[in-house]
Amino acid sequence: MTTVSGPAPVEFDGFHPMYRENPYPSYRRARAAGAFCPFQLGPVPVHIATRYEAASAILQSPDWGHGYRDGISPFRPNVKAEDVAGSFLAMDPPDHTRLRALVGKAFTPRMVARLAQSIDALVRKLVDAGAEQGELDVVGGLARPVSMAVMCELIGIPQQDSATFGDWGRAIARGTDPDFTLTAEDIENRHAASEAFAAYFRDLIAFRRARPAEDLVSGLAAVEERGDVLTERELLGVLSLLWVAGVETTVNLIGNGVLALLRHPEQQRLLRDRPELAASAVDEMLRYDPPVHFTIRVALADITVSGHRFRRGDGVVVLMASAGRDESVFPDADTFDITRYAGATPARRHLGFGLGPHYCLGAPLARMEAEAEITELLRRTPELRLANDNLSCLTSLAHRGVSALPLALDGRRAWPCGRNSDFWSS
Repeated sequence: MTTVSGPAPVEFDGFHPMYRENPYPSYRRARAAGAFCPFQLGPVPVHIATRYEAASAILQSPDWGHGYRDGISPFRPNVKAEDVAGSFLAMDPPDHTRLRALVGKAFTPRMVARLAQSIDALVRKLVDAGAEQGELDVVGGLARPVSMAVMCELIGIPQQDSATFGDWGRAIARGTDPDFTLTAEDIENRHAASEAFAAYFRDLIAFRRARPAEDLVSGLAAVEERGDVLTERELLGVLSLLWVAGVETTVNLIGNGVLALLRHPEQQRLLRDRPELAASAVDEMLRYDPPVHFTIRVALADITVSGHRFRRGDGVVVLMASAGRDESVFPDADTFDITRYAGATPARRHLGFGLGPHYCLGAPLARMEAEAEITELLRRTPELRLANDNLSCLTSLAHRGVSALPLALDGRRAWPCGRNSDFWSS
């Protein structure tokens, strides 16, 4: 059990449904109380890491991991490592190191550059279609089809099969929340989606063995066939994880980023006037309202972080979204400022893509997609404006995003972008 010294902590309420649309005031109260906040996650007592220094220290330390291999995870007690979905995201070294190195070979500068032209062409095509219709859903009509097309080409999935993956990916993304926060239906949907992915990828692997191509499935299947580095279970887990992370996380990055520009018209105008700030703007979007709000870690040894002592087997929820608003690290942290990461002295590195051994492998692709889509939207429209104010946020705790974000592109009908929805990040 964790030993914590200091003043009596506040009760963390940031996961309550009433704060789902805007959890940041709750995060602010928790940060003010301390670097760690006790939290009862179902029957399990854990701690929430609320501040930047504590969160970054845990994410980078080899003394923190997932603990499934040793059977010490408090988040899914009594669950064996081989039964945990998510492939190497739920693994600790040396297994994680081995798998990450294999998958990392797909994310080469050459591959990213090869995808750049395809991304730009598809973005222009989709924005053109939206302009003709007078309305474009940034989530379902732009970000999702682009991300799915990119992952199909990277992994080696026939483009015509991408629609099959939609519900599966969303079910697994929802299921990444701790089991104690999920309904029985959520868990069943996650299991069914994992089985569906596995069945599909078994067939695809067999196809690519017979007809190899320059894609990840072909490369990993050749490794798995030798049987000395990659097992079938690991291969299936890697491919499912890449689809979910490559699509769902990127879609939410873009949706949240466009929403921030809608909410801050002065920043929208600045980016329109200075498109060279696109890269800095994406970094600020990842800091200000990241697509993944937290991840979980387990102490693999007795350790002290930010003055708090943890014992082996203690669990911590690393709240990256709160760390990104840490006022001691980011001046005016609640202000959305697209110049924050520009110039000779950019801000401290955000945790929007994680940090340390589990840093997002697909970060360059996600950045490329976000920059291409946001830049094209600004280039093609005099002003980004909502077509309606019926915004609804995802039900997931870990994944932050909107289910749809309709923009008016015909200039005739639009909602003013004030606080016509509670889904704002202030």
